[in-house]
Amino acid sequence: MADNQQGPTGGLTPYLISADAAAQRDFYIKAFGATEAMSHKAEDGKRYMHMHLLINGASLLMCDAFPEYGHAAQTPAGYTLHLQVDDADTWWKRATEAGATVAMPLEDQFWGDRYGQVIDPFGVRWSIGSPKKAEVRNT
Repeated sequence: MADNQQGPTGGLTPYLISADAAAQRDFYIKAFGATEAMSHKAEDGKRYMHMHLLINGASLLMCDAFPEYGHAAQTPAGYTLHLQVDDADTWWKRATEAGATVAMPLEDQFWGDRYGQVIDPFGVRWSIGSPKKAEVRNT
């Protein structure tokens, strides 16, 4: 963990509220190669009040649920986090081997990407895509 990492300075950054931020972070490290840029525990010494992860060059912020302050953990719904990567097959394999379940198989799509969707053990839907690989033709 690098405590001196600056947070996101532009763009759009998802901020997830988790029932178990530490376990979710550990899964993202294993499944998506995440690194922890920084984190701060709450006064109770157990829950995280803030965590900053880097995945594929982008920031993902998260914290544990604090229902006593109006921030309860809820089942994720209505959104997908997309990873546009260099090699969808490699990222897909790592995510599914780590325990993500397939929601939409990884396949070549009509729009030119190799694309699929998984759901992590915490209920978050992720899409993984990369440009289709060029076909090698023997002439």
